[in-house]
Amino acid sequence: QGLERTEHEGFGGGNTAWEEEKLSKYQHSETRLLEVLEGVCAPSDFTCHQLLERSEEHVEQWWFHERQQHPDFFQWLCVDRLMLCCPPGTYGPDCRSCAGGPRQPCSGNGQCDGDGTRRGTGLCVCSPGYGGPFCAECGDGYYEASRNKSHLVCAECYQACGRCTGPEDSSCLRCKRGWVLHEHRCIDIDECGTEMAHCRANQYCVNTEGSYECRDCSTACIGCMGAGPARCKKCNKGYWRDGAKCLGECLPWTGGHTVSFCTAQALPEPCLPPPDVDECASAEEPVCTGVQEVCENTEGSYRCVCAQGHIRRDGQCVEDKPPDAPEKGFFDDVTDDEVVVLQQMFFGVMICALATLAAKGDMVFTAIFIGAVAAMAGYWLSDRSDRVLDGFMKGR
Repeated sequence: QGLERTEHEGFGGGNTAWEEEKLSKYQHSETRLLEVLEGVCAPSDFTCHQLLERSEEHVEQWWFHERQQHPDFFQWLCVDRLMLCCPPGTYGPDCRSCAGGPRQPCSGNGQCDGDGTRRGTGLCVCSPGYGGPFCAECGDGYYEASRNKSHLVCAECYQACGRCTGPEDSSCLRCKRGWVLHEHRCIDIDECGTEMAHCRANQYCVNTEGSYECRDCSTACIGCMGAGPARCKKCNKGYWRDGAKCLGECLPWTGGHTVSFCTAQALPEPCLPPPDVDECASAEEPVCTGVQEVCENTEGSYRCVCAQGHIRRDGQCVEDKPPDAPEKGFFDDVTDDEVVVLQQMFFGVMICALATLAAKGDMVFTAIFIGAVAAMAGYWLSDRSDRVLDGFMKGR
């Protein structure tokens, strides 16, 4: 860059012809060399300044003696004299060719390890999506979108595919870790439902696509099956169990039988739950506003119930009484046995009537007939006398 900048400049004096005659040409002068070297290194680049200072004699030799024969200053100084660098596409102490050749190392799809230096292995470090020893293949999770003699274009597979033939989720050949192949599709494995997940004692497992996460339990828990104080296996010290939840904090236990409120399994030390607030008594206005509704206090809350003698029907509190039913008639409750008795009475009356007719009105047979009818009627009505009387009183 310094040479290009000073290509058309001169000594800067008033008599250029005299200067060039006495001081030689500006193009090959020491003056130009010093002006070029002043701009070679950035002011804060100390490594560059140190290298330039150590190479001062080499630079002057090239400028005055080797410049015409070796116009490539980088090649002459850095590669041939100082042997710090190698030509592009080569590496190592002997500047060997990189994998894939010096013209197009790594097929143009990666970087040669140590390219242009006296270090490295010369192996290819492929760009994302490419693989193989010369980066001439598509890597895991990519497929071959296009290829010609000199170029290869690889495109990304569906996110779950380790190998594929196209971008669709149904073109998988192999799945990434955490997925299982089924009919060319990759199905997520639920590690939390298997023994594949490993979380610490006070953590729970959450399945994610292709993997899982371990998240901390609630501070109310000693071990848990999920998030929140309702998924605790045991309650932590200072918390007490209310149904499924571990609530806090407990009050110190002072003795007596009140320790039964807390379970020994849930709490390492005996304690009492916090005193319950009676919302029914502490509220300034009624909390239950429905007709015939009353407030009933519960542990940590309250509920609205129907007043005594009432039940809830269709969302309303109504009086608890059976619905009105029509009064039964005289023959509504006749049983099967009573029907049989009535049939026997009917046949008995018929027999008595025939006997009376056969006797041609004889009073003896007439008395027998009336007695038989009375006996059968009395037998049937013996246990229904109250209803018979009630029916006659009501005109039925």
